[in-house]
Amino acid sequence: MQHYSIEESRSFLKDSVRKTIDFSRTDQSMGVAPPPIQKPYPPGAERIDLVPPEEFSTLTGTGLLSAIANRRSYREFGKSPLTLKELSFLLWATQGLREPATAGHALRTVPSAGARHALETYLCVLNVTGLDMGLYRYLPVEHQMLVEYRDEKAGEKIGRASFGQAWMASAAVVFIWSAIPYRMEWRYGLAAHKVILLDAGHVCQNLYLACEAINAGTCAVAAYDQELTDQLLRVDGEYEFAVYLAAAGKVD
Repeated sequence: MQHYSIEESRSFLKDSVRKTIDFSRTDQSMGVAPPPIQKPYPPGAERIDLVPPEEFSTLTGTGLLSAIANRRSYREFGKSPLTLKELSFLLWATQGLREPATAGHALRTVPSAGARHALETYLCVLNVTGLDMGLYRYLPVEHQMLVEYRDEKAGEKIGRASFGQAWMASAAVVFIWSAIPYRMEWRYGLAAHKVILLDAGHVCQNLYLACEAINAGTCAVAAYDQELTDQLLRVDGEYEFAVYLAAAGKVD
């Protein structure tokens, strides 16, 4: 494994996209078809319909100014579950589509470099009305959730995967964002790895504000065991791997 010094890492962060990329050699410039905007799933896989965005107006909470002013991280959650409508809203606010997708391209509720959106949203569901505990994946194209697997020990496992942060098991749901780097590399080559991380920040900030809007709370988590978290997601850890977590739930 190649190791980089702090100075080399800082230099990469400071490099502009134009300086880093040879645009004549990216897959996009060479005519390679773009990768799919959403990870495929097996035919016949179990999916759960989510509440559509046009019904979110009935959710009660706080306005944008108050949400920004009161935004904070919560590590203690109440016992009340999130409803499916509330979870649907949080998913739409963080990765939902603003208009129908086209081949290789989608406009979402969060910005992304070149509209590439290299992230997938997984959910470790622990306390959501009508949902079994386990792992799910958001399908933004269909605005549905894919059932990856059910697991009554999901809270225990997410606690272990996050270096023993047991408080995460008290959340209603833990968002786990994975990256599929090639979606961004297709256009940006090496510079993809810089903008993927920027995208993760956009997504998680929307989660903070969306939680405030429904009188819930969240806490972003960057301290996690990479191998255990990838195992929890059942991803290969090379072409797809976890990059960010956030626990969310009702707060007293």
